[in-house]
This record gives sequence, C-alpha cells and structure tokens, in this order.
Amino acid sequence: MSDQFTTLTYHLHEGQAIITLNRPAVMNALNSQMRAELTEAVQQAGRSARVLVLTGAGRAFCSGQDLVDAGDLAALDLARVLRDEYVPMLNAIYDCPIPTIAAVNGAAAGAGANLALAADVVIATESARFTQAFTRIGLMPDAGGTWWLPRQAGFARAMGAMLFAEPIPARQAADWGMIWEALPDAGFEAGWRARAAQLAAGPTLAYAEIKAALRASYDNDLPAQLALEAAGQGRCGRSADFPEGVRAFLEKRVARFTGA
Repeated sequence: MSDQFTTLTYHLHEGQAIITLNRPAVMNALNSQMRAELTEAVQQAGRSARVLVLTGAGRAFCSGQDLVDAGDLAALDLARVLRDEYVPMLNAIYDCPIPTIAAVNGAAAGAGANLALAADVVIATESARFTQAFTRIGLMPDAGGTWWLPRQAGFARAMGAMLFAEPIPARQAADWGMIWEALPDAGFEAGWRARAAQLAAGPTLAYAEIKAALRASYDNDLPAQLALEAAGQGRCGRSADFPEGVRAFLEKRVARFTGA
C-alpha cells in the first residue's frame, strides 16, 4: 500500500510502515509542509502498522530546518514554529504506539539529527554523521535534542556536541550509546529492513509496555517502577501472545504473534 504525500513517501507492507523523507535536492530539509505531512503519516502508521521506519531519500537523512523556506529571518517567530509545527511532529513519533526505527542513511544535522533521536531505535549507515549544528547559525539546539541527547550519550558528550557543533560519525555515535548500531554502507538497507521485519513479527503489546516502562523509569523511584512492571506484565500475561510464545518455545518453532 502506498499513500501519496508531497514531501515524503509512505509505504505499508506486511505490517511495516516505511516513511521516506523525499526532498533530496535540499537534503530532505524540513519545511512546514513536511512537518505537517510527517505528523500525519506517523499517526497513520500508528493506527495501521506494527513497526514504523523513518528514512531519507538520496544522500542525506535530514539536514534540519529549511532556512530558505523560513523566509524573512528577521520576522521569523521560531518559538511559534517549534510549538505549532515541531512539537506535534515530535510528539507523534514519541507517542507512536508501535516500535519506531530511524534508518539514518546519511547526514543528520540540526533538527534532522534530533528527529532521528526521537525514534525508539536508530540504525545508521557508517558514513552517516550526526551534527548539532545550531550554534553555527547562532541558535541553541531544539527539536528535543536537549532532552534526548544527554539521556542517550551522557551530559558531557551532549554538552560538547552542542557547544562545538562537530559532526559525530555513526560508529562513534554507536560507541557513545547515542544510537543502536552503525552498519556498513553496502548492507545498510538490508540490515534495517531485517530489523523492521523482526519487530513487525514480534509481540506488539510487549513492545508498547517496554516503551512505557523505560520512559517512566526516569521519573519513578524503585517501588513505583516495580509496580509499573507488575501491571504491565499482567497485561502481557493476559494477551494471546504469551501462551503462543510459550508454546513456540516448547515446540522449538518461531512464535506467531498477533498482538491480541
């Protein structure tokens, strides 16, 4: 299945929603229309797919804000743009009920880097670079970067990346814990497609509970987190996926999870 958007493509096949940012002439820079379409596409995937993959067309993942599209910079209300356009887009990704993968096929800079970090799992090609480029144009990082990056890479690395605005190679990003893995360029697409297929065939309720539990752990004390785990595990245990998983384990076969 393929739904036509102007700034991106959306394909749904075998439970996998593949969203491709599709403005390669400007390295998939984010303009107002792309932000609106991406918000809509992610919400659509959350209703109809079992896994979501976000990637880019051409040689870049996303170069960040389209500064040409922004128009008169003196009249630009950045706070309004972030509140009205970026926040809904980022919340759609963060709140998506299914696992989300950012397949970073090339440069990810500025808001484009932080768009990738919004996903549950980031898989990058080894030639990809992540750059908190904001200070190069006199701005502070936004698009959630000040929240995601210190949690994923640590405070000192987040601070240095944002102050110096130096590109972080994908392999280094993986070593830092900023992303899940960096794959050789030659096998990149096959690699992320295999990961997406694995998640699409997995226990979607358990995945949703994992996402909720890990995010709550930043604010919970241990008793609250243990109570949350008990409640979530109870829901998983009442699903059809639990007995199916046990039967598959005992019968030494691949489980056929339905998410029910």
